Amino acid sequence: MREYDKFYINGEWVDPVEPKSMDVINPATEKVCARISIGSAADVDKAAKAANAAFASFSRTSREERVELLGAICEVYQKRYNDIADAITEEMGAPTALSVHAQAATGIGHLSTAMEILKTFEFEEAAGHSRVFKEPIGVCGMITPWNWPINQITCKVGPALAVGCTVVLKPSEVAPLCGYIFAEVMHEAGVPAGVFNMINGDGAGVGTAISSHPLIEMVSFTGSTRAGSLVAQNAAPSVKRVTQELGGKSPNILLDDVNLEEAVTRGVMHMFQNTGQSCNAPSRMLVPRAKMEEAAAIAANAAATVVVGDPRAEGTSMGPVVSEVQWNKIQGLIQAGIDEGAVLACGGVGRPEGIDKGYFVQPTVFSNVNNDMTIAREEIFGPVLCIMPYDSLDEAIAIANDTPYGLAGYVQGEDMDQVMSVAGKIRAGNININGQSGDLMTPFGGYKQSGNGREWGAHGFTDYLEIKAIAGAA
Repeated sequence: MREYDKFYINGEWVDPVEPKSMDVINPATEKVCARISIGSAADVDKAAKAANAAFASFSRTSREERVELLGAICEVYQKRYNDIADAITEEMGAPTALSVHAQAATGIGHLSTAMEILKTFEFEEAAGHSRVFKEPIGVCGMITPWNWPINQITCKVGPALAVGCTVVLKPSEVAPLCGYIFAEVMHEAGVPAGVFNMINGDGAGVGTAISSHPLIEMVSFTGSTRAGSLVAQNAAPSVKRVTQELGGKSPNILLDDVNLEEAVTRGVMHMFQNTGQSCNAPSRMLVPRAKMEEAAAIAANAAATVVVGDPRAEGTSMGPVVSEVQWNKIQGLIQAGIDEGAVLACGGVGRPEGIDKGYFVQPTVFSNVNNDMTIAREEIFGPVLCIMPYDSLDEAIAIANDTPYGLAGYVQGEDMDQVMSVAGKIRAGNININGQSGDLMTPFGGYKQSGNGREWGAHGFTDYLEIKAIAGAA
């Protein structure tokens, strides 16, 4: 049992202003694995004041000082790497291999990338008769999710510190363990007091206080579209900048000339990675109508190779979803797909055979889905794939764009001119062609209700900067 009862504020581990605790549930066992304190607006106020006081000096540090600091953070992170990976498996059910090789790896990846970009980043430039300076925006509030917990913490904290901002972080209360260890990393690395602050809590108590606090100049939020809208509303009275990485219902268009076996299998395995709990998951697979039955059979065969079970067991490729709330939501949506007439190619409601505890979901594939069905419209955030037919390329593109979301899109085909043409017509922030994913330098973010702003790489610095023009200083 982990006991994480303190918050990290102004360089110290401190008790919450108002004692209140919450259990953290291991989704594979349904047992309590940790207990955390839940913060309040009073804790956020302490952290915001500490961050504001620290900003005066930290914003004036040199590039070289911040490069050195990020290097120290990377060094300590590497020492705690396995602890972070283990915590992610425990708190949100990612299989050990995924936690080690993907989840924890993104953390050191974003931090080291921010450090390298900082070394040559241009903080000033000429513009006509003026000089334009890029300055840190101020105190940044960060509200991060449970599905890729350390990824989302580091892709925000790394760039913010790189440009000279200070931070108040609220990790997800559902998966807070790796965030707590990250705060320990920051302390051991010698981050100056007040530059990084961490408070555990829920959205209503701590999230609302962060998004509305007058000393916080900017809020970076990752989570659901509904919650992101509330963050923006809370931030509006103080006119603070808000960046949002929100939901998705990403299309995966398979062109007529594609190798169907390879393309469908690739799409299925990508969909089921992280138990379908990725905002950019390729959850709507579009195939030519004549190939629907063949695609469904290939998808079912691919799903049958997914090994669902104990995330710590060797060979497990898919763990549980994160919570009972998520499990119940997914079960309801699977039932809705059945009730609305989609063809169940494999999977379905209930736990996988032989599993009687834990929030495990069957790898599920529906075929002959139309875009008016609930499972095609709503972000399921679980291992559920919808295969949809199209009769022409124009129709495929129309279906792909017929969604309030616009985070990612996928195109697979042999004719690269056609692939690129289709990719250019999908209204989404990230397009992946023929299985090629972006890297840590690729800007990540969405169109429409998938959010605004971009994270990762050099583009991830932009939202933490203000622009100052000094006329006559060219």
